Amino acid sequence: MKYHTGSIEVITGSMFCGKTDELIRRLRRATIAKQKVQVFKPAIDDRYDVVKVTSHAGSAYDAIPIRYAAQVLDRLNGDTTVVAVDEAQFFDEEIIDVTKELADKGVRVIVAGLDTDFRGEPFGPLPVLMAKAERVDKLHAICMECGEPASRTQRLVNGEPARYDDPVVIVGASELYEARCREHHIVPRD
Repeated sequence: MKYHTGSIEVITGSMFCGKTDELIRRLRRATIAKQKVQVFKPAIDDRYDVVKVTSHAGSAYDAIPIRYAAQVLDRLNGDTTVVAVDEAQFFDEEIIDVTKELADKGVRVIVAGLDTDFRGEPFGPLPVLMAKAERVDKLHAICMECGEPASRTQRLVNGEPARYDDPVVIVGASELYEARCREHHIVPRD
């Protein structure tokens, strides 16, 4: 079944807020509806599985690892009606044009990724994707300091907050990152 018009949906928020679980939930529903689904993930993200998107909670869905956004178009099957891209913040800006091209062709595109980096600043192509999307869902985690809703990702280095000038991209999970609220998100500057 093909949608009459394509669309872009963005699932975003901090680490540990359930982005990938929500992505997988939508993919399972599309599969039940007999829609042809393809899932892509950045090859750099091999935390849990190389050929699956996997949530921190353990949900998984088969995926194609790619290095560049343009590879989505190269690897796309002609009968695909739903394309999902997990961890989209790790892709180059070309992911914006790729998702637009797919949606313009009538494909439902579901993108999941961090909207801000560990500094609390816009992360990669996600802010533009959010602006161009028909639907944006910003999820919240639980602050590891106070238990309030968390919208920030805190990077830790030896148990201490990472400094502002530390590298932006370091793939990891709970050993390197925590969810934090605005009050408890700390990014020291030199």
